[in-house]
Amino acid sequence: MAKISIEISKGPAAVQLPVNPVALIGSMVDGKPDFATVAAIGSVAHNPPALVTSLQPHRYSLKGIRQNMIFSVNIPSFDQMKESDYCGTVSGANTDKVKDCHFDIFYGKSDKAPLITQCPVNHALEVIEILNLQSHFMVVGRIVETFVSDDCMTNGKLDIDKVKPFLFVSRKYYSMGHYVADNSTIWKEIKLK
Repeated sequence: MAKISIEISKGPAAVQLPVNPVALIGSMVDGKPDFATVAAIGSVAHNPPALVTSLQPHRYSLKGIRQNMIFSVNIPSFDQMKESDYCGTVSGANTDKVKDCHFDIFYGKSDKAPLITQCPVNHALEVIEILNLQSHFMVVGRIVETFVSDDCMTNGKLDIDKVKPFLFVSRKYYSMGHYVADNSTIWKEIKLK
């Protein structure tokens, strides 16, 4: 199989891989809840649990994250794709996304990390570090609270098929979360040489 080099004007192009779901990053900006859509979040630690995301410098929600050093990560379901797309294309500096999207907001222990009731999974995070990557600021946060919609649970565990997360890759949306097989089944079938 031949490989090709994909370049942009300032060097090698970043190829966006479908690793993590679309998320709505929430923050309080000047006392008002706001949400920015990001195409990916990532788990970076387990003890304590931490997530990372990146926001462009002009993103209004980044201002709120810096003001309060706490934010939320809300995982929308595929049913909320329209609202998620909207929150990624308009600025909270110019409109009230909560009102426009008819979001029901709730708060955990902090009133500075707005959470969206309609999203099946919600995390409140305290900022550990904000790194300047020139085109983006990488925000690393420690999870301090997690909420899951009860209708997305099966036998006391999160059921990803019920969450219905989705991906945004190359300006297209893809559903994800369909069970294929667990790793113990795969390992029984794999014979390494």
